[in-house]
Amino acid sequence: MKRIIAAIDFSDANKPVVEVATKLAKALGEGLHLVHVVEAEPTYAAYGFSPDEFPAMHEIQLESVTRAESKLQEIASEVGLEGVQTKVLQGQPLYSLLEYAKEVDADMLVLGSHGHGFLGSLLLGSVAEGCVRKSQIPALIVPVGKSSKS
Repeated sequence: MKRIIAAIDFSDANKPVVEVATKLAKALGEGLHLVHVVEAEPTYAAYGFSPDEFPAMHEIQLESVTRAESKLQEIASEVGLEGVQTKVLQGQPLYSLLEYAKEVDADMLVLGSHGHGFLGSLLLGSVAEGCVRKSQIPALIVPVGKSSKS
């Protein structure tokens, strides 16, 4: 079975991304993976500290992953497709998504575009833009604020 990965960031881009990814999965008979990336836990090694010295940060990281898993399950139950898989990754969003796509032999990435503009993309980076440039599979960018028509 082929796979479509929908990158979910729990923003206003979620609904249109899930709508488009679901329609594609239904039309093409492909499996759907809903994926969220939690930024990696910060390291304090450069300052001579270990994660054990900052247990609150570790607890926050674990809570972030748990909440993300719960939210993804909720979205998956609303999709209306059987066999929707969910996955919470940890790390830098762009590279985590690209690595996961290789790992599951995905056929397409579906991501939302927040439209930060040139300066925002330059300063903040853009996961969607990075996927378009670096992905070895097609990446479909769904504009935020534009829901697909039924």
